[in-house]
Amino acid sequence: MNDSPWGAPPHAGYWGPSDRGPVQGAAPAGPTYDALDAQQTRPMPIVPDVSAHGGSQDDDRGAARLGGSLFRDESPSAPPYGAVPQNPEPMHDAPQPAPAPQKKSAGRDLGAAIGVGAGLGAVIITSLFIVKAVFVGVVAVAVVVGLWELTKRLEERKGIHAPLVPLAVGGAGMVVAGYVRGPEGAWVAMALTALAVLVWRMTEPPEDYLRDVTAGVFAAFYVPFLATFVAMMLTAQDGPQRVFMFLLLTVVSDTGAYAVGWRFGRHKLAPRISPGKTREGLVGAVSFAMAAGALCMQFLIDDGTWWQGLLLGLAVAASATLGDLGESMIKRDLGIKDMGTLLPGHGGIMDRLDSLLPTAPVVWLLLVLFVGSS
Repeated sequence: MNDSPWGAPPHAGYWGPSDRGPVQGAAPAGPTYDALDAQQTRPMPIVPDVSAHGGSQDDDRGAARLGGSLFRDESPSAPPYGAVPQNPEPMHDAPQPAPAPQKKSAGRDLGAAIGVGAGLGAVIITSLFIVKAVFVGVVAVAVVVGLWELTKRLEERKGIHAPLVPLAVGGAGMVVAGYVRGPEGAWVAMALTALAVLVWRMTEPPEDYLRDVTAGVFAAFYVPFLATFVAMMLTAQDGPQRVFMFLLLTVVSDTGAYAVGWRFGRHKLAPRISPGKTREGLVGAVSFAMAAGALCMQFLIDDGTWWQGLLLGLAVAASATLGDLGESMIKRDLGIKDMGTLLPGHGGIMDRLDSLLPTAPVVWLLLVLFVGSS
């Protein structure tokens, strides 16, 4: 009968009870050695001479044979023949070090962002309060650059060829027309720009004509037409103060949303569009903008009152948030993070105009209702 517990004869590579002598670590024979202990003790296999094969692969195999526990009652500190396991398994009961807490990051170079923002603010404020026409020129340049970024991204990511030349010329003319002729001039310039886009695209093959001109008309409305309301605010007697308040409230709203959302944000506002925005951040934007609006309307705007500023701040926070989400929707559709790289720490011009553009008509309309247009 075969005495090997695995059914192999003694000469098949295992030491039997009579041909090699007692096995190291086995229980002694006698009345105290019961059948259960005998079943729990496995015989040791013969380890082949791995040096005869050569090569690192065979050496690893030999080490693996020596490294495992061959006896259930064997202590890990005393493996057979004094062999040391090459890759000892980690002890699951040992306490694992706690992961280091991760610090929140703004995701941008804040130093560059602050420097660029301060430089842009200096240019805007200087031109705004010294010569109005210079500020209108600054707005027109920003519009042309924003149109270039938008049409470039549409071409790169979607293959949409919105004609840039009529958009740039018509966009700059739209801003000037809004400053000189008011709302009527802005609407006429918008209509002429759309017509120029339709005609300009006719010089190319008809494939995708409808798609390209639709994108062109959208770009004309989204960037220059909304920007004309900034120029129209400037035509009032206290125009520089109105434009300054418009810029300040938008910046304060964005700052409040960032500060409160970064510190207390827990509930996502629109995770599919902009995962970084939270409901707590929206509350911060509303609170900061309403407080700043009350102060600005009381002390900067002629015949303005603090309660009008509260309403204005609430409207600015809502429109700025919607504008930011709108551009985030466009960028997600295009599969990009920023519209451009012109402004270090900010992205492109369009990444700074996203909340300003839809806020401009809201502020212009409320100021006309509260204190008039002149």
